[in-house]
Amino acid sequence: MADIEQYLHSNQIEYVLHEHPAVYTCDEVEEHLGALSSLPCKNLFLRDQKKRRFILLILPSTSQLDLKVFGKEVGDKLSFGNAELLMDKLGLAPGAVSPFGLINDTQNEVEVYIDQAVYNADLVRFHPNRNTASLELTREMFHRFLETLIHKIEIIN
Repeated sequence: MADIEQYLHSNQIEYVLHEHPAVYTCDEVEEHLGALSSLPCKNLFLRDQKKRRFILLILPSTSQLDLKVFGKEVGDKLSFGNAELLMDKLGLAPGAVSPFGLINDTQNEVEVYIDQAVYNADLVRFHPNRNTASLELTREMFHRFLETLIHKIEIIN
C-alpha cells in the first residue's frame, strides 16, 4: 500500500496536513476541523449486487445520497461495500475512505464519481487513508492528483 504523503510529494501536489483524534463520521471530523474553510467531503465505497462493479462516490459531507436514484443513474442496483472488499480494492479500512485510496487500485477496478460541488470547490478536505488526519488541497492540487490516476473520472450533479 502506497504512502499518500510520499505519493503527493513525488507528484508535486501541495497540501496542508491536520492531525486529529481518530474519527468515524463526518460530524466527528467537524468537531475538530469545523473552523477550516475547506469543503469537507465524504467518500462512499459502493458495489453492485454481483460484486463485479465497484464505485467510489465523492460528495460534500452534507449531501444526502439516495442510493436507489444513484444506482439508476449508473445502471446498477448498488449497496455499500463491506470492509473486506474495501481493503481488497482500495487498501483501506472503514472510516478512512478517501480518493487517495485509488492509488492502491492498480488494476483500475473502481469507478470514480465526483460531485460537481467537490470538483469545483476552491479548497477540499479528505483523510490521507487514515482517520487520524485530514489533508486540505486547493482545487488545482486536487485536480493534479486526479490527473495522476489511471481511473476515468465522472463528474456528476
